[in-house]
Amino acid sequence: MEFTEVEPDGACACPGCGARRLARLHAARPADGGHPSARGARRAAVLVAAVGTVLGGTAGSIAAAPLTVTADAPAPGTPQGEVAGPFGGPTLQSRALQPATTREEIVARAQSWVNQKVPYSMSRYWSDGYRQDCSGFVSMAWGLGSSQTTWTLPNFADRITKAELQPGDALVYNDSANPQSGSHVVLFGGWVDTAHTRYTAYEQTSPTTIKRSTPYAYWSHAGSYVPYRYRGLTATTSQTAFPGLGYFAPGQKNAYVTRLGEMLVERGAGRFYPDGPGQAWDDADRQATEAFQRAQGWADGEADGYPGKDTWAMLVAGKGRDIPAPAPPPAPVPPVPPAPPVPPPPPVPPTPTVPTVPTVPVTAYPGADAFGPGRSNAFVRLLGEQLVRKGFGAYYAVGPGPDWSENDRLNVEAFQRAQGWTGAEADGYPGPHTWRLLLG
Repeated sequence: MEFTEVEPDGACACPGCGARRLARLHAARPADGGHPSARGARRAAVLVAAVGTVLGGTAGSIAAAPLTVTADAPAPGTPQGEVAGPFGGPTLQSRALQPATTREEIVARAQSWVNQKVPYSMSRYWSDGYRQDCSGFVSMAWGLGSSQTTWTLPNFADRITKAELQPGDALVYNDSANPQSGSHVVLFGGWVDTAHTRYTAYEQTSPTTIKRSTPYAYWSHAGSYVPYRYRGLTATTSQTAFPGLGYFAPGQKNAYVTRLGEMLVERGAGRFYPDGPGQAWDDADRQATEAFQRAQGWADGEADGYPGKDTWAMLVAGKGRDIPAPAPPPAPVPPVPPAPPVPPPPPVPPTPTVPTVPTVPVTAYPGADAFGPGRSNAFVRLLGEQLVRKGFGAYYAVGPGPDWSENDRLNVEAFQRAQGWTGAEADGYPGPHTWRLLLG
């Protein structure tokens, strides 16, 4: 009796044939269309074993699992490729099995591409195996194990409303008239303001991955983006009790700090976070926490800017009073009526004069608390006007004014660096020495 080995039909979508095709592709020589790695045979054995492990059996016993085989490399010349496995290879796509992950893990993976400044590409794959376009980026952040498209990502998620959006969710826009070139997806990182008009977006776009404040739902086609939530989410820190004061201190960097900032923004602290809350504890977190504590009528040690158990419980439960909007700047002082005109003195012969540099009245240093996010006073305006006089006003598009802004900090930093200062001496915040050099 003779046996003939029959290769799987290329059109068969059952998992057994899919695993067989995958193993055959990695075992073949590159000249015959196989994987370019010299370890193709070994990779083939590992891949077949992996299929069996995921589904609870061997490659020959997984026919009941709801899998479909999706191929190949991304289509050239389009902003996003097709569904593909790591590094563009074939992939086993499953809608039934969702790898478990948390919101913190999703945001951390997204931030890792921001930190690495991954270049945008519709055909290349990053060192972690995911395609370097918008849908590959969200596939990586969700931990799907394959690079999906904007059209297939919703297969792994549930549609939600704007009010339900939380960090780790996605906003998907699919253009049916131009499916590949016109579609886009971004990862939601949290609201920037209490009115929910702007949010922090993690996005793979040209030239590199970016994290930025974005108008809802996007810069263009705002009414066509749809919110989705990944189905594989597990419990997050937002559902846990107060972790302890040790998580909130200088030098700490963790998901609880992010969650604290997000809850504070929802209660009116958006002005303290120009770029949205992050994982690293900083002065913005302390000022926002203190503002919330003072809104409850607390003072002294109860409003020290560090969240205790009571502060955390009120934020999680949505209780207590919101942070009030900043007080408007004081009304301008009415001008003093001009004095009666004085008769001009008799003319004198002109004498040569030496040009002098305009000066401003010497003013005592008001203290570091006069400058920083959320500060609005006459000292901020005076600082900006003197920076302009000294030739360091390049970052002002309008102004200067009484409200402290990032443009004030950048101009101060430029002045400090012009003195040869570096590091903490050129942090963009005016200390006594900077103030004396500018106004002395």
